[in-house]
Amino acid sequence: MKYQPLSNSNLKSSRLIYGCMRIAENGQDKGRKAIYTALEAGYTHFDHADIYANGASESLFGEVLQENPGLRQKLILTSKCGIRYATPKINEPKRYDFTKDYIKKSVEGSLKRLQTDYLDILLLHRPDYLMNPEEVAETFDELHREGKVNYFGVSNFKPSKVRLLQSYMRLPLIVNQVEINIHHIDSLEDGTLDQCQELNISPQAWSPLGGVAYPAKDSTFTKQDEIRIRKELAYQSEKYQVADWIIVLTWLLKHPADIFPIIGTTNAKRIVQAKESLQLMYERSDWYRLLEARNGQKVL
Repeated sequence: MKYQPLSNSNLKSSRLIYGCMRIAENGQDKGRKAIYTALEAGYTHFDHADIYANGASESLFGEVLQENPGLRQKLILTSKCGIRYATPKINEPKRYDFTKDYIKKSVEGSLKRLQTDYLDILLLHRPDYLMNPEEVAETFDELHREGKVNYFGVSNFKPSKVRLLQSYMRLPLIVNQVEINIHHIDSLEDGTLDQCQELNISPQAWSPLGGVAYPAKDSTFTKQDEIRIRKELAYQSEKYQVADWIIVLTWLLKHPADIFPIIGTTNAKRIVQAKESLQLMYERSDWYRLLEARNGQKVL
């Protein structure tokens, strides 16, 4: 494993982050095995959210922490909040909520389930269109003063919303976690990764293997697109002697914004194998070959 500082914080993260969304989906034994495999493979940064498995993912991870005294201090724990599920009985829709009361309640819930006194990083999960940036900044300050959250960031935020929230904050936003994969490359073009470089925000890629290891969310790839991409991946896989999905991780790691991919599989072999992406001397020309295959046209 390789390790790298997050933004301008004093946190040094494993270059690959382990995503805990699925650890409670198929029984505790499989989830525990995935967590321990990631730990043994050198992952030190674990990504959570209050809604993952309705809190069960955080609870399972909390049990592992309690079983291993001293482990907590060696890890970076991130959690996210702000998404509220629908409550049909009282006719409330799924929605986003960045009010002070809801953020603080969410953090308390995550701390209890994780059985820890603090989060290293708290992210706002998806933009709340009714966000009051002054209220959010005040809430973050309180959580920081109380020692419950050390650093803050956002998830799925476009540059304008990052800029708005940061303008009210005393503390810097250190992370923007967005979908980045061979299908979803908006962040390369909409200013997200440019802003990360400009403000020294560490971008984290969720679903980094979408469009290759599994269908990307809201995929628009045609059959011809998939064939073209597979052909190029096969060529590069042979050239570098790694699996095609390792090429895609390397493609993300090549970007100068220093993207941190989030590995969400519970397959022990893949958790370990993902580290192969950190060793490749990936050529710039191959980065553009894959982009060309993805787009179906030459770079203009």
